[in-house]
Amino acid sequence: MDRYISVKDLEDGALELLPKAVRDYYKSGATEEYTLAENRRAFQRLRIRPKCMIGVLNYNLSTTVLGETVTMPVGISPTAMQRMAHPDGEVANVKAAEAAGVIYTLSTMASSSIEEVAKAAPNAIKWFQLYVSCDRQITKELVLRAEKAGYKALALTVDTPTLGIRRADIRNKFTLPPHSRLANFDNLLTAKIHDSVDHRALYNHTSDLIDKTLTWDVVKWLKSITKLPIVAKGILRGDDAVKAVEAGCAGILVSNHGARQLDGVPATIEALPEIIDAVKEYDIEVFMDGGVTTGTDVYKALALGAKMVFVGRPALWGLAVGAQEGVQHMLSILRNELECTLQIAGTPTITDITKDMVRHESAFCRL
Repeated sequence: MDRYISVKDLEDGALELLPKAVRDYYKSGATEEYTLAENRRAFQRLRIRPKCMIGVLNYNLSTTVLGETVTMPVGISPTAMQRMAHPDGEVANVKAAEAAGVIYTLSTMASSSIEEVAKAAPNAIKWFQLYVSCDRQITKELVLRAEKAGYKALALTVDTPTLGIRRADIRNKFTLPPHSRLANFDNLLTAKIHDSVDHRALYNHTSDLIDKTLTWDVVKWLKSITKLPIVAKGILRGDDAVKAVEAGCAGILVSNHGARQLDGVPATIEALPEIIDAVKEYDIEVFMDGGVTTGTDVYKALALGAKMVFVGRPALWGLAVGAQEGVQHMLSILRNELECTLQIAGTPTITDITKDMVRHESAFCRL
């Protein structure tokens, strides 16, 4: 692991190792991939304004998220079919999160089941990402399984009435690899996909699972079947954030789905301030994912109001190069970079990071 000193190093190493179809599936975005690039570039347009001579004796990255203490404000986002990156897949990923003391989010479309992941890391703080199916019984069973297995929250995906157009997958005729399965569906869906002669089977069958008629009323239904807090994942507008709060959500995850849904939407760090402003009168936590690859990225998101950030692809890159050890190494890189940033910026604790610590590049004169 010593040769990987940045998340970018892990990404480069992973992309060398992974088969082309899998590599493209993980790294691609929707259509022209403009937003995919902007998710990273938008961070570069923000400038940190460090305070000097504040006497840094100690620093502390820990915080609380939905009542749970985490060792740093970085969690792992849900990503599908992680056994394509490494045979240990989600099991290695959640073990890494457990060891690091951060939140792990399991995808509905995981290649390890709710129960497998829970058993592998019983002390990890686990969330379950949920797509609501047209068949509410399927959804109810998933939710109850997650609650029974000790998951602490539901990340309700709200930005996916249908799957986005991902040209790399179309060109590669991507389908579920023979050794993989959609483990939360008892192999029934996997069998349909593998038995189909149409390379679009994965796209078609997963699209069919998602209820495109959803409204915010679904939150009320979910709250009627579970006591788990609900985080609305996929918010990019202030008015939608308010609707999520009024519907009964306990948290908001500002996300553009890794830029895999609709190209041309804002980078998530650009959308974050509007959401923070819209819900400032409410008692709700706001999180963010998309484009985070460095500790300074994390810092900038916290300065703009995020309670915590999530990373998806970086965990996949770590998984590909080194299973659990690789994911832990990725988290250590972000931890070390964030620790360094806190000290040099003169903000020793997470609560010291305020909005005035960051400015957009346009605020500075150009000579």
